[in-house]
Amino acid sequence: MDELKEAVARPMSFGQTVRAVAWSFFGVRKGAEHEADMAKLNPVHVIIAGVIGAALFVLTLVALVRWVIASGVAS
Repeated sequence: MDELKEAVARPMSFGQTVRAVAWSFFGVRKGAEHEADMAKLNPVHVIIAGVIGAALFVLTLVALVRWVIASGVAS
């Protein structure tokens, strides 16, 4: 239980966490930067940022598909 409390109290801000999660979506992280982030990231922020990022990705794909279908390009 103490490890969880310690992890949640990590110093990285939510904005920095969003940036780290966004880079991980693209898969372009250097090993040293990844290790440094892992020591500082708040796991709660990572989960929230990951869910938001995944939702935005899916909504973007849905909007793109609807636009292609509506424009008649797919016909």
